[in-house]
Amino acid sequence: MSQTGELIFLGSGTSQGVPVIGCECSVCQSADPRDTRTRSSVHIHFPEASLQIDTGPDFRTQMLREQLVHVDAVLFTHEHQDHIAGLDDVRPIIFRLNKEMALYGQERVLNRIKKAFHYAFEPQPYPGAPRFATTTITPETPFAINGIEVIPIGVNHGNLPILGYRIGDTAYLTDVNGIPEAALEQLKGCNYLILDALHRKVHHSHFNLEQAISCAKEINAEHTYFIHMSHYMGKHENVERELPEGMHLSYDGLRLPVTL
Repeated sequence: MSQTGELIFLGSGTSQGVPVIGCECSVCQSADPRDTRTRSSVHIHFPEASLQIDTGPDFRTQMLREQLVHVDAVLFTHEHQDHIAGLDDVRPIIFRLNKEMALYGQERVLNRIKKAFHYAFEPQPYPGAPRFATTTITPETPFAINGIEVIPIGVNHGNLPILGYRIGDTAYLTDVNGIPEAALEQLKGCNYLILDALHRKVHHSHFNLEQAISCAKEINAEHTYFIHMSHYMGKHENVERELPEGMHLSYDGLRLPVTL
């Protein structure tokens, strides 16, 4: 029997966020709330599990903004700071439930987290330190969290191999500029595709808008939402008018259904 959950865009912006400190461009000065783009991550909630993909520097503010109070597991796409820096802010959840927070990622990513948050992995951690339980995952090898199947999808972020995720009819691919054939197979039949589109200029490790549109057409999901956008992308309302049918810019706070 199918069931429906909800995906919440906690953030839709690139590593600097939007507005950028000190920038006076029209996007950074925009009064449209859709042009305020905190660091990219999503929260996916089902009755059985609440899953967080990445914990960037804005994680605490994002959770408070969306009135979210629970996370069962954190799935990491990769180890860059704009995707892991807010991990310590899961502490109130750990303390309330009195159990370790489950973390999932590639071995390289988990090793980086163990270094960055070393105080959580000490043999005798100080009182008040968070506690984590890590699980190493590999591309194209599904796993389950509280009965929810998750498929890690291997993609390329420049020269760095990272993970996207497919959960039910929805796929999340941020910080991407290359999708191998094996990953394209895993993306067939998606209803919702969430895909990296940094801005309009060519970039060494992200799709620009033109490349993202081309990739989205190849995957052919019913609905595509672009994510990880810089202020160089332009204003939300203007870009929306340019996009092909079925394609949209995401924005902070946007909610989509996810069907298993």
